[in-house]
Amino acid sequence: NTTTCLSSSKLFFYNISNIMFSQYSLLLIIIISLILLLEPIKIVGRRSHELSNNNKPDSSSLDSSYIEDLVTNLPGQPSVNFKHYAGHVTVNEKNGRALFYWFYECSIDPQDKPLVLWLNGGPGCSSVGYGATQEIGPFLVDFDGFGLQLNPYSWNKEANLLFLESPIGVGFSYSNTSGDYHIIGDDFTANDTYTFLHKWLLKFPSYKKRPFYIAGESYAGKYVPELAEVIVDKNKDPSLFIDLRGILCS
Repeated sequence: NTTTCLSSSKLFFYNISNIMFSQYSLLLIIIISLILLLEPIKIVGRRSHELSNNNKPDSSSLDSSYIEDLVTNLPGQPSVNFKHYAGHVTVNEKNGRALFYWFYECSIDPQDKPLVLWLNGGPGCSSVGYGATQEIGPFLVDFDGFGLQLNPYSWNKEANLLFLESPIGVGFSYSNTSGDYHIIGDDFTANDTYTFLHKWLLKFPSYKKRPFYIAGESYAGKYVPELAEVIVDKNKDPSLFIDLRGILCS
């Protein structure tokens, strides 16, 4: 088998790599858990109604709630000149279904920059655990497990970055109705993500008219165009218009 073919030095490297990854994972769990401990319940379950043709969100109940999601500090976080937010948005009140997001403002003139939604694939890959903290986000978790470092190639140098853990069951996104986990599919995911997006834009109304892009990798090569199709279809209703400019898949 493969193990017997490895030299002792390679085995040592493999073991050390596993230990480092375990430390990284533990730190990431601690960081996100601290965010949730600051606000474990109050976002979920008090948002406006499910999106439908006859039941649209009431912006009066949502347009200032983003303040509650502001992240003021993280363990080992370097000093930064931008704000970031994290929390849940309920996409189905009846079933208690909520999606977890992490949003980083652009570090330069965020008021003039587009909004980019990033989705990891899998299915089942966390956009926070990978996209945000290992790939394109402003903070990278040290592999020694002891802190965060700035990512010199972060996309938030050019855009406002929104990472979404989707569908339910991924990362900190969940449903209180176990039956939901048996009906998850691409259409289900696209509709939940669309509902999330509209409610999130009510929380952050200054981004509602921004140029909007959807980006992702791996299985998100299916998520991204399906969500784009839903947006284009729903944009026939001017009150639901989202200024979708393009999609990026890798």
